[in-house]
Amino acid sequence: MDVEELLKRYASGERDFRKLNSTGVILVRAKLEKANFQGASFAGANLSRSLLNETNFSDAFLYATNLSFVKFGRGKLINADLTKANLQGAFLVKSELRGAKLSGAILTGVNLRSANLSGVNLCGANLSGINLRGANLSEANLNWANLSLARLNKAILKGTLLNGVNLSGAHLEEVDLQGFDLNGVDFSGARLKGSNLEGADLTASNLSGANLSCACLQEASLNGANLTEAIAITTNFIEANLTRADLSYAVLKSAHLRGANLNLTSLFQTNLSDANLRGAYLWKAELRETNLDGADLTGASLRGATLDNIDLTNTNLTGAIMPDGRVYE
Repeated sequence: MDVEELLKRYASGERDFRKLNSTGVILVRAKLEKANFQGASFAGANLSRSLLNETNFSDAFLYATNLSFVKFGRGKLINADLTKANLQGAFLVKSELRGAKLSGAILTGVNLRSANLSGVNLCGANLSGINLRGANLSEANLNWANLSLARLNKAILKGTLLNGVNLSGAHLEEVDLQGFDLNGVDFSGARLKGSNLEGADLTASNLSGANLSCACLQEASLNGANLTEAIAITTNFIEANLTRADLSYAVLKSAHLRGANLNLTSLFQTNLSDANLRGAYLWKAELRETNLDGADLTGASLRGATLDNIDLTNTNLTGAIMPDGRVYE
C-alpha cells in the first residue's frame, strides 16, 4: 500500500492495517494514532516525528526503520523486530516492548518511563542517558550495556542480567538489587539513595563518589571495592564485607557498621562521626585522620590498625581491642 492510500484510508476512519506491507515508505510527521499495524512490515521506512500514540506494532517487522522522535505513548511493540531501528529521542512512555528485538537499535535519548521491557535483550546496547524510570526490566539482558547517566529510579530489575554493565552517574534511587551479582560494576557517581543492595556481590565494584545514603548494604560483599568520596549517611553496612575496600574521604556519618569486616580497609580522612561500629573488624585498617567523633566502637577489633592523628576523646571504645592488642577499658 502506498503512502497516499494509507493516509486517505486512515483519514476516513479506518484503523485496521494488520499485516500491511509498507516497506521503505516515507511517513515523516504522519498522524497514525491508535492504528493497528500488528504483523505489518515497515522495514527501512521513515516514520520520524510521527504521532503514533496507542498504536499497535506488535509482531511488526521494523528492521532499520527510522522511528526517531516519534510520539509512541502507550504503544504496543510486543515481539516486534526493531533490529537496527533508529529510536533516537522517541517518546515510549508506558509502552509494551515485551519480547521485542532491539539488537543494534539506536536508543539515545529514548524516554521509556514506566515501559514494559521484560525479557528484552539489550546486551551491549548504548543506553547512555536513557529514561527508564519505573520501567519493568525483569528478566531483561543488560549485560555489558552502557547505562551511564541513565534514569532507573524505581525500575523493576527482578532477574535482570547486569554483568559488566556501566552505571556511572546513573539514577538508581529506591531500586531493589538485593542479592544481585554486581562484581566489578561501575557505579561511580551513581545515585543509589534508598536502594536495596542487601547481600549483593559488589566485589571490586567502583562506587567512588556514589550517593548511598539511606541505602541497605547489609551483608553485602564489597571486598576490594572503591568507595572513595562516596556519601553513605545513615547507610546500613551491618555485617557487610568491606575487606581491602577504599573508603578514603568518604562520608559515613551515622552509618550502621555493626559487625562489619573492615580488615585492611583504607579509611583515610573518612567521616565516621556518630557511626555504629560495635563489634566491627578493623585489623590493619588505615584510620589516619579519620573522624570518629561520637562513633561507637564497643567490642571492635583494631589490632594492627593505624590510628594516626585521630581524636578519640568522644569515641566509645569500651571493650575494643586496640592496635597493640590490649583491651580498652
